[in-house]
Amino acid sequence: MKKQDLPQDESNLKSANMTEVLYVTDENDNYTTANSSGWDAKKAALDESMELIHERIEEARQNVANHIVSPIVYFMELNKMDPGVLASYVGIWQWRVKRHFKPRIFKTLSETALKKYADAFGISVDELKNFDGKQMK
Repeated sequence: MKKQDLPQDESNLKSANMTEVLYVTDENDNYTTANSSGWDAKKAALDESMELIHERIEEARQNVANHIVSPIVYFMELNKMDPGVLASYVGIWQWRVKRHFKPRIFKTLSETALKKYADAFGISVDELKNFDGKQMK
């Protein structure tokens, strides 16, 4: 893409006062970098991805409210993590993290384990323990 043809459409990047660095060709067909605030096709793809993320967060919140999963699932989704990533943050096996998704098991977790999760999510242990899925975070 030529530098002068680089799109500068409205996007999430522009609203956050950010730009993306892309490789383009200059007037002599040499590769160089240029900043772009985005373009419509990329914005549509990012918007769709964000919509799916918000749907997953809402589904997790509802599942916590219905006592199907523990608050760990909600905060994991809210922080855009998966069980493998969360396991690495808290320093325990992934199968144990998944076990902690069960409300019955979650209620038995030690303060130390809850603190690891709370730290990974950037919240307090009280927020984690008392999240019932009925209020929005």
